[in-house]
Amino acid sequence: MRLILIRHGETDSNVNRQLDTAHPGAPLNQTGLAQAEALVEAIADERIDVLYASTLIRAQQTAAPLAKSRGLEPIIVDGIQEIAAGVEEMSTDWTNYVGILNTWHPENQDIGLEGGETAREFMTRFSNAVAAMEQAGDEHVALVSHGAALRVWAIWQDPEIGFDNAPPLKNTQWIVLNGSSEGGWRIERWGDFTVGATSN
Repeated sequence: MRLILIRHGETDSNVNRQLDTAHPGAPLNQTGLAQAEALVEAIADERIDVLYASTLIRAQQTAAPLAKSRGLEPIIVDGIQEIAAGVEEMSTDWTNYVGILNTWHPENQDIGLEGGETAREFMTRFSNAVAAMEQAGDEHVALVSHGAALRVWAIWQDPEIGFDNAPPLKNTQWIVLNGSSEGGWRIERWGDFTVGATSN
């Protein structure tokens, strides 16, 4: 399967650097709405058979123009929403949140912020959602999700990039992976960067 992980458009929470991870979350601002419209042309070269969006409103708003342009009905799915910030929700100091995420690895899966999620909880729900998408049988799948969730999940699938080397993922940029949950994933593209050639 070819899996395209798209980050949502800009919100006022992004502008104000607030940790906005809870439901329903901030809507797209005017810049974000424009980014969602521009995404249609930016990603025009990618085939998309089905389009999913997280349960947070900003992801659904980002998916809407792309879905309309492709004649698709976006599917709202639980499991691909942002990593919960717990007690740090809406904080403008990201130190504790990012610090916890940067400690996550396969041997350290059971730590998280108070009221938030552990690596095990996050990886299980996001990976289960992707596995369900695979089982649906589509070959080219896109989903609209969130910056921290996409960054963490993608790096865990293809650890050659690593947290230190992975570039930022700006609003409405995307990551492309090829592979499967059973056989493993390889990152082909991360934002503006081509990571490696594939046979697809």
